[in-house]
Amino acid sequence: MATINGTELHYVSAGVAGSPILLVHGFPESWWTFHKVIPLLAETHRVCAVDLRGFGDSSNADGEYGSATSAEDLHQLIAHLGLGPVHLTGQDIAGSTVFRLAATHPEDVLSLTGIEMGLAGFGLEGLADVTHGGSWHIGVLAAPGIPEMLLVGREREFLGDWAFPGMTAVQGSITDEDVAEFARVYARPNGWRGAIGLYTSMLSEGEDLRALAASAPLSVPTLTVGGFGGPFTENTVNQVSASPAKSVVLEGVGHYVALEAPEAFANAVLKFVGDVDGK
Repeated sequence: MATINGTELHYVSAGVAGSPILLVHGFPESWWTFHKVIPLLAETHRVCAVDLRGFGDSSNADGEYGSATSAEDLHQLIAHLGLGPVHLTGQDIAGSTVFRLAATHPEDVLSLTGIEMGLAGFGLEGLADVTHGGSWHIGVLAAPGIPEMLLVGREREFLGDWAFPGMTAVQGSITDEDVAEFARVYARPNGWRGAIGLYTSMLSEGEDLRALAASAPLSVPTLTVGGFGGPFTENTVNQVSASPAKSVVLEGVGHYVALEAPEAFANAVLKFVGDVDGK
């Protein structure tokens, strides 16, 4: 546990040599989403997987839970652990957090890998439009008081009966153990605060992120990894980067790439960071 920026962040680490890789989960996840790939990456790299504030076993006390705060958390965590610069990897709703970090603290970042990731201001808000194929959970999580009313006490049902089955393509890849671990941390008192904070900021930060992308486009090498989102992540990252991203789309894989196809995901990351390190 690291005490930084007025909060406590839980993280796990592995590996003793090689350039560092920082793994940042999305929703409805925690560091556990990377538990299959950590040993694969740690054979040649130092690896750290963090629970964002309000998620997993990190602190979820009263406070601010938007992406700007989470990005500052990561900046201070990198300094606290003496990791920097890192190969930064972000999944899903962590997109705004990792983009902010890479844009505002490029000295912290060797490269950025986005996994099934979007950004407010660059199309992500459209996924909240249920009239055009969007998902109801985005608006629910951003509505004050509604997540606590509907989801608290129903974590296992929400995750195991809807969230994971609905966005997974590789049968059997997400086990009962996985669902139980995710349900455990969301069932903690105030366990939804991190998700509520990021989804709330997602629906209000588009203008801010567009301005940041215009003033500080990504200067680091970028990789995008898509599952059932196809080229969505690549198209997003290319709008905020000074150079085109390298792209990998894993066919037959759903949204939870690191859980569904850990070896293919690890191979893509290792090749990319190896190329970056070799330059």
